[in-house]
Amino acid sequence: MKAMKEIELKMAGKIDRLTNRTFKFDERVGDGWFSAVYFLKTAILAKKYCSKDIVTMQFFQRHHAVLCGIDEAVALLHTFAQKPEELEIQALRDGDRIEPFEAVLTVTGPYQSFGFLEGIIDGILARRTSIATNVYDVIQAAGVSGKQKPIIFMGDRDDHFMQQAGDGYAAYIGGSQAQATHAMNEWWGVKGMGTMPHALIQLFKGDVVVAAEAYHVTFPEDDLIVLVDYNNDVITDALRVARHFGEALKGVRIDTSRTMVDQYFIRNPEVMGSFDPRGVNAELVCALRRALDAEGFGHVQIVVSGGFDKDRILMFEREGVPVDMYGVGASLLKINIGFTGDNVLLNGEHCAKAGRKLNPNPRLEKVAYKV
Repeated sequence: MKAMKEIELKMAGKIDRLTNRTFKFDERVGDGWFSAVYFLKTAILAKKYCSKDIVTMQFFQRHHAVLCGIDEAVALLHTFAQKPEELEIQALRDGDRIEPFEAVLTVTGPYQSFGFLEGIIDGILARRTSIATNVYDVIQAAGVSGKQKPIIFMGDRDDHFMQQAGDGYAAYIGGSQAQATHAMNEWWGVKGMGTMPHALIQLFKGDVVVAAEAYHVTFPEDDLIVLVDYNNDVITDALRVARHFGEALKGVRIDTSRTMVDQYFIRNPEVMGSFDPRGVNAELVCALRRALDAEGFGHVQIVVSGGFDKDRILMFEREGVPVDMYGVGASLLKINIGFTGDNVLLNGEHCAKAGRKLNPNPRLEKVAYKV
């Protein structure tokens, strides 16, 4: 698992920080366009009345989390702060596990040089850390059975497309091995991963085999993973493609809507019980596994998607549901970790609002300025 190994190396501090050139910033950041107006006014006042004073700004959050966004925040400072080479920046690394209230970044210099970037840095750290932590938690859930199941990050349809590069990077830091779009992989130079949507099967009038054949002929180098819920008859269509492709079929994916009951339950009402038969449920996945195995297709993996989150994956894994890979989207994009930047030192002396103080962190590393 190359991606997981790279994450382990990054957490151990053995992968260089990303350079400023990796990030594409809107030039209007330097004009204060994205900064809260009160920060802009404070920068004007600081330059007018306190130009020689030096402040230390400290950033923290309140959860056990996987840190992400540090490289981006540092690049932002190096790009838009005034005389960034004179700032003293100390930071943890993307991928570090962090504790509540632990300082993850400190910036020391004249307020007017960088203070207007405070809210933007908070936002970067909040979004990236939330997504990295969400992905990490999902991956932990997907490995609770003892066998680590891969996670595909499928967040392209759940947020604005301009967020994809940063979100994909955060998912990578959290441990995701595959992303749905090329943009999500932009910051480390690999391509997106995916097979077929429902739209492809619709173009072939609902014939899953014909659609899969067209895909396989056109993209022979790809692992053939066929979507089998288009006709709401997962087992029938999975067996059709398995019989047609044999060893060439690597997997089938179930993405049944949470409002639908698969035809398997309609044909076999005796299997119905106290469970909810709608959508991708444990009983349907188990029935599919049994049907594939009974015809000698034990090599065909089962991929599930559609409304999965940490708790649902944890339930599947604890029940031993035979899933080989999970596709997860919207739940990974929830922003549930907020960061705070506070000025805690003035000219090297404690000076902060009530309840805040400098929290020295021996894990912080000095970050060199890069042009």
